[in-house]
Amino acid sequence: MANLIAMAPLFLLCFLLPCFSSAAYDYGSALTKSLLFFEAQRSGFLPRNQRVNWRSHSGLQDGKASGVDLVGGYYDAGDNVKFGLPMAFTVTMMSWSILEYRAQLAASGELGHAMDAVKWGTDYFIKAHTEPNVLYGEVGDGNTDHYCWQRPEDMTTDRRAYRIDPSNPGSDLAGETAAAMAAASLVFRHSNPAYANTLLNHAYQLFNFADKYRGKYDSSITVAQKYYRSVSGYNDELLWAAAWLYQASNNQYYLKYLADNGDSMGGTSWSMTEFSWDVKYVGVQTLVAKSFLCSCLRKGSRNVQVTPGGLIFRQRWNNMQFVTTASFVATVYADYLTSFHSSMKCPVGYVQPSELLTFAKSQVDYILGDNPRATSYMVGYGNNFPRRVHHRGSSIVSYKLNSKFIGCREGYATWFSKKTSDPNTLVGALVGGPDAYDNFADQRDNYEQTEPATYNNAPLLGILARFHGGHSGYDQLLPVALPPPPKTNPITQKPSPSSPSSSSPVVIVQRVTSSWKAKGRVYYRYSSVITNKSSKTVRNLRISISKLYGPLWGLTKSGNIYTFPKWVGSLAPLKSMEFVYIHSASQANVSVLGYNLGT
Repeated sequence: MANLIAMAPLFLLCFLLPCFSSAAYDYGSALTKSLLFFEAQRSGFLPRNQRVNWRSHSGLQDGKASGVDLVGGYYDAGDNVKFGLPMAFTVTMMSWSILEYRAQLAASGELGHAMDAVKWGTDYFIKAHTEPNVLYGEVGDGNTDHYCWQRPEDMTTDRRAYRIDPSNPGSDLAGETAAAMAAASLVFRHSNPAYANTLLNHAYQLFNFADKYRGKYDSSITVAQKYYRSVSGYNDELLWAAAWLYQASNNQYYLKYLADNGDSMGGTSWSMTEFSWDVKYVGVQTLVAKSFLCSCLRKGSRNVQVTPGGLIFRQRWNNMQFVTTASFVATVYADYLTSFHSSMKCPVGYVQPSELLTFAKSQVDYILGDNPRATSYMVGYGNNFPRRVHHRGSSIVSYKLNSKFIGCREGYATWFSKKTSDPNTLVGALVGGPDAYDNFADQRDNYEQTEPATYNNAPLLGILARFHGGHSGYDQLLPVALPPPPKTNPITQKPSPSSPSSSSPVVIVQRVTSSWKAKGRVYYRYSSVITNKSSKTVRNLRISISKLYGPLWGLTKSGNIYTFPKWVGSLAPLKSMEFVYIHSASQANVSVLGYNLGT
């Protein structure tokens, strides 16, 4: 199971962090692989165009005991349970990714696959929503499932179906499913209008059900409490659903609902710093007010925990889910600001779109290998990726190669305990990721770090499409054809009592990494790399920067002097770190004022 119980807020840090690799990442390849993961998670009758060919049909009797057809949908993670709440969030985020970056997905050739992934989920939700006020929210249960290690094709675990209704309400589950249906209706509005209308009608009914019969779904479907407990309650899902219904229908009722209930339900007054399958306030604010991100830039009231390598960190168990959702929201909001030639005012300063994009890119690059371990946390991407994933289907020989039945406990004894690589590569899966110190153990029983989840991948679709295809007509990160930038040369320090000589072991080199035009001015992004060429550790580094006319990230300013950022106390021998600034001018004057060398 991927994480599961959210316990405390996630604080996001949106600064540049030390560089571990100068390699460029193939976001297009990562996008293609990330979509393959959803095909590996499919339940039901697999279609003829199924590309993950080591999987076969499964869960073909789901719902039969309850007199309903619940065949289809997605397994949430490394298990064989279909949990409704995270599945709905996954579909909502995939739909949002398509709506924001449809052109980029189309240009990459992946729009059709992305829409297929959404439809696989919404087809299941249509089946699960059997009456206006009835929604089936789970098939199977985690307790019996965890007792077994079986391929989905061999399942012998309890496939009981669990539902919510007026006597057993679940406003969070119904609200999130309404959001998924409404968002998906926008995805299919032009290509399949009849299907889009069907989705929207289901969304209307589900929202009314959620709002009229209020209650937490895990009080009704109690078997979900151990795995996907609704800590935040249901107010965020009601606002989230209303926001998507307004987007999909332009019905003023839903806008008024947001206006009337936003404050009382906590959707506009909180300084939120978490966005996940459980907590949707950030998504609500981004769609409606777009004001929550101040806390991400340390220009709000809270700061974040980050690993030494720069990954935002909330918890050991499947931390990557928070990384991808936060990065997606930052990317979308940056593009909103760019479209309006605007910045965002926070309590302690202004935020430029480039800050948000730099943050998002740093997190995605970390995922793909720009980290202290040089490990890609996306299976199948790069050469160094997890090969013993906590995933039943990938860890057992393919049913198509050997259809001999593998029993419940036999799977543990024969396959789970193997130390060798998975027989089936779970291409595109984003695993839980490293701990707070960038440590990671590629072991199948290390479920906190090696288990993937659909909702880890869903936000990645939009981010990867954006970074691969750029922003239409304007892009802060990808190269654009503009007038030649200023020449870039190593900085030399003149000998002086307060500044080390040019032979100093501390060397700073600047270069232009991108440029763009806005409001008649050309802006340049400068990367400045500090290298310790000595055999000793550099501490208490003090830098002077003048003729700087824009924002800077990656150093801490103290008066008129810049020092190491708070997360970097020193620079080890032969190591480098980077800081970045943006302005519409030649490179700033940067000089080293002093430092200490020690062991």
